Amino acid sequence: MASLLDPSARGRVILVGAGPGDPGLLTVKAVEALRSADVVVHDGLIDPAVLDHAPAHAHRISVAKKRARHTLPQEAINALIIAHVRAGSIVVRLKGGDPFVFGRGGEEVEAVRAAGLPVEVIPGVSAALGGAAEAMLPLTHRDWSSAVSFVAGQCKGLSEQDWSGLAGKGRTLVIYMGVANAGAIADKLMADGVDPGLPVAVIEKATLPGHRAIRTLLADLGDMVVRENVESPAIIVAGEVVLLSDAENRLEALAKQAEQLA
Repeated sequence: MASLLDPSARGRVILVGAGPGDPGLLTVKAVEALRSADVVVHDGLIDPAVLDHAPAHAHRISVAKKRARHTLPQEAINALIIAHVRAGSIVVRLKGGDPFVFGRGGEEVEAVRAAGLPVEVIPGVSAALGGAAEAMLPLTHRDWSSAVSFVAGQCKGLSEQDWSGLAGKGRTLVIYMGVANAGAIADKLMADGVDPGLPVAVIEKATLPGHRAIRTLLADLGDMVVRENVESPAIIVAGEVVLLSDAENRLEALAKQAEQLA
């Protein structure tokens, strides 16, 4: 089957992963798709340098989402995309990270296919992969972790979910969208039997200016997020592999400050 990037084909959708933030992490195929766009429907936090790959005539539409506040509901975004495709446009749906990792890409593919329209997906570097690499944090390691799990930290019914097998010795847990619930997430994991002394890292603004990676122990996670004024976008990584990273040990730094004051 010919690629939907064929310039002779019209009226189609290309879901594109924009990567974790740094424009340099955009894939070659993603750039090609943007250059072909008539319409770019993009998430918030997309670097303007990424949008600049689209032609000057391309219509740029922001559908930025923030916690509990959306520019457009998902159903309206789906309808917007479909309407432009039916008008004969090449629509690039540009998403931060990877479209199929907490990006609602699956929902949009379903909607486009249900409308009988062609769609292609171009993967991107996810926030977890980009942020972990920047912090020199290996999500897997033959001596430390042979399994990785990805969860959303702001889903409804968080306390009812069973995470007992996702974190602990030999495993790495990556939590997206968990900063606002960091204290509750730590309490939940400990209630599910995870060691309070498990190392955890918070990677803030991964691959973007002002990025930082800090670490502590699970029992201190919620307090550290408050002390350090951590803001989204950020991911939380729990597991022994955190000890291999460049993340700054903020609990140790806090202890040294306390000694100096004593």
